[in-house]
Amino acid sequence: MVVNSVEIARRPEEVFAYVDQVDRHPEWQEKLVSAKRQTEGPLRVGSRIDQVRRVPGGPREFTIEVTEHDPPSKISWRALNGPVRPVGTVTVEPLADGSRSRFTVQIDMRGHGLLGKLIASLASRDVAKQVPKDHARLKELLERGA
Repeated sequence: MVVNSVEIARRPEEVFAYVDQVDRHPEWQEKLVSAKRQTEGPLRVGSRIDQVRRVPGGPREFTIEVTEHDPPSKISWRALNGPVRPVGTVTVEPLADGSRSRFTVQIDMRGHGLLGKLIASLASRDVAKQVPKDHARLKELLERGA
């Protein structure tokens, strides 16, 4: 399980609103090539997102399904395909007087099939290195006014 947090000098509602815009995820997630919603309307439980991520061996397409959506504090999701299918939760907590936020991500890289079970730990190590970089970028963008 990979867990990482970052403090952001923005209100939780503002952080959540930005993160809730799936099409903007490539702005702060370095290995995410694209993210497009399959489902119309606001993001909610059952919404599906098509992602293309740079992974070892070349870009790979994933379908993500939202499993919990509780603005402005929590989103959970799971990947539906691929040999490694991450399951994750994002939480946004108010800090101090509510003018700052703690943004936390938990990701469990779950291997499916023989190949998935073999590479899940490698994928988890890669994610553990990448997530802090992505969080630093998210913090920078939001504190700059994105």
